[in-house]
Amino acid sequence: MSTERLSINQITVKRWSFEEVVRALARHRIGWLGAWTGPVEEYGVERAARLLRDHDVRVSSVCRAGFFTGTNPDGGGLDREANRRAVDLTAAIGADVLYLVAGGVRDDLDLAASRHAVADGIAELVPYAASAGVRLAVEPLHPMMCAERSVIVTLDQALDVAERFDPAHVGLAVDTYNVWWDPNLLPALDRAGARTISYQVCDWLVPQPHPLFGRGIPGDGAIDIPSLTRAVDAAGYTGPIEVEIFNESVWAANPDDVLVRITATFTQSVLG
Repeated sequence: MSTERLSINQITVKRWSFEEVVRALARHRIGWLGAWTGPVEEYGVERAARLLRDHDVRVSSVCRAGFFTGTNPDGGGLDREANRRAVDLTAAIGADVLYLVAGGVRDDLDLAASRHAVADGIAELVPYAASAGVRLAVEPLHPMMCAERSVIVTLDQALDVAERFDPAHVGLAVDTYNVWWDPNLLPALDRAGARTISYQVCDWLVPQPHPLFGRGIPGDGAIDIPSLTRAVDAAGYTGPIEVEIFNESVWAANPDDVLVRITATFTQSVLG
């Protein structure tokens, strides 16, 4: 069983505080964490950085910045200052990948114009992120989230945006839940190559229990995750693999039990 690449996204064990997550990862000998800005800010950025160092836990990515179209269903719109704070936080806790969520369709713009607004927003943020040593990861979301959360819904669309920028500063985030359905997925992964700077995994449950909170533990659903992992690896990505699960049943379970199960099945269900 090899779990050297295993990272646990904090949302997977949502019941735990930031400190509880870090201590638990150390206890379970999991060396990577996918962090969220809210819990880190609540705990305190400097304290969080010390806690991570003390427990030898590294941060594979930080979620999130973006909403460049000004549409955010969780409240508010484009917040440039919040995006810059997210960059600062990412650098301060020793990470170098910050996830971007594009934002949904603007009321005053059509779909194509909304996508142009995303590229413009990223262009505005890139110099600030680059100066902090933070790479921005454009994440396509599943098409069912196009209206509210992300007008970028395929890897090719994400690449169309990312390729406008230096690959040292802007890359691609691949999430199995969001992209597994795409008939052009394998050519897009090959096209992405070294632009892929983060890889997240979870499964597509059948039937879907919830449009947002329906993600399953790898191996529980319809996605051939090992095949996608091999394709991502073949394209050049060799970094940590985050297990990111939004699921109320998983959240209700004992988080330690969730980590035990993910760790025990990671090799078979993710690496193959």
